[in-house]
Amino acid sequence: MVFGFLQNIGPWQLVLCLVVAFVLFGGAKKIPELAHSLGKAKNEFKKGLEEGERESKEEEEKAKKPEPAKELV
Repeated sequence: MVFGFLQNIGPWQLVLCLVVAFVLFGGAKKIPELAHSLGKAKNEFKKGLEEGERESKEEEEKAKKPEPAKELV
């Protein structure tokens, strides 16, 4: 079997080999761009979580707050 040596490689060794191959074959220029886009995505995700929490708190406060009585005329 040609790929028999892959049985002895663990997942972390495989990831390391893929990272090295990525860097060697032109990925070195794109790594800063990738890190920048990951940072932006992380910030957008945090903003979305905070906005969702804020909206849910507002809805809970509205549900707890009794509505004013309507005047009967």
